[in-house]
Amino acid sequence: MVFRAKNWVQRCLMCLLCAITLTSCDLSAPTHQGDNSVIPSNLKPVSYSELPGWRDDDVRYALQAFRNSCRANLEYSGRVIPDRALFAEKCQMLPSASADVATVRAWFESNFQPYQIFDENGGERGLYTGYYSPIIPACRTKTAVCNEPLMAVPNDGRNFKGVPKKTIVEQQIGRPLYWANIVDVQNIQIQGSGMLQLDDGTTIKLNFAAVNDMPFKSIGEQLRARGIRPDGGYSADAVWQYLKKNPSLAREVIYSNPRYVYFYESVPPDVIGKIGTPLSKIRSIAMDDDIYTLGLPVYIDTNLSDGRRFSRLMIAQDTGSAIRGWIRADIFFGKGDEAYYFAHGQHAQGKMYILMPKEYTYVKPTK
Repeated sequence: MVFRAKNWVQRCLMCLLCAITLTSCDLSAPTHQGDNSVIPSNLKPVSYSELPGWRDDDVRYALQAFRNSCRANLEYSGRVIPDRALFAEKCQMLPSASADVATVRAWFESNFQPYQIFDENGGERGLYTGYYSPIIPACRTKTAVCNEPLMAVPNDGRNFKGVPKKTIVEQQIGRPLYWANIVDVQNIQIQGSGMLQLDDGTTIKLNFAAVNDMPFKSIGEQLRARGIRPDGGYSADAVWQYLKKNPSLAREVIYSNPRYVYFYESVPPDVIGKIGTPLSKIRSIAMDDDIYTLGLPVYIDTNLSDGRRFSRLMIAQDTGSAIRGWIRADIFFGKGDEAYYFAHGQHAQGKMYILMPKEYTYVKPTK
């Protein structure tokens, strides 16, 4: 008994030493083994050498994003679920913020096993789109220009689930936070967050709070069905500019989309994802949380809107109503005009690999 206690104390001291050093620690003798309760057949184990561009990625930026996952209160749900104790153990053994890229890469390789993801039909490629946090002009009170409320969840007990947007706005089922042009409000609702530039010079950050659980009806598709083609086609930018020039039409088609998003004011002004922590520019992605427990590292191989290859270690920290399927992700490009440029044009196919704690077996053995 004394010998076992001594070993336990020594192990605790070693873990503490690992946590405060500048390098990573090898968890070759983990304290916990997974129970293999979830074994999806859509995952195939691969080596790191099979990840395109793995040796060229500066994974230190992914580690910074992963720290946020470690601080989150994760929901261990879906079909691909990390063992809770193993995940916590990895978080306790993170390399320091000053560790070099070789050390961080070695830490991921020592502690996580990559699996290539396949869809239900055995396909290995899926869709990558993008999103961002727009910056829009806004007002503290309603004006001729700021004609649509950005609202917080109602605190008077009124139900908003299943209530269409038009009813929510007209009956003001919620508390107005700020006001903006109806077209800009629609944009920020689609993106799920945004920055407000108030008329007095103040900058405000709004983040997603809740949704009314109504289906989304595409504004561009509504214009197409009406035989209306804006200059520049049906890109988001072209559609928004056209609607601002046609306010009556804008209100009609925007209210025909019954989906409504509520917000809360964020201090400090970070973009917060589904797991409740700040998102990291081009290191955070939104994935299907019916399939994946959010918070995990995911390696993606696709192209950007300008044609450049994009092979990077990302962290799944958000979700979205349109992000559904095994190989489907929305890349967070940050906020402002540059982020918009990449996000609105992002629409490319690519492969996906998920990194799971090494000691947990997720895939049925091949015969």
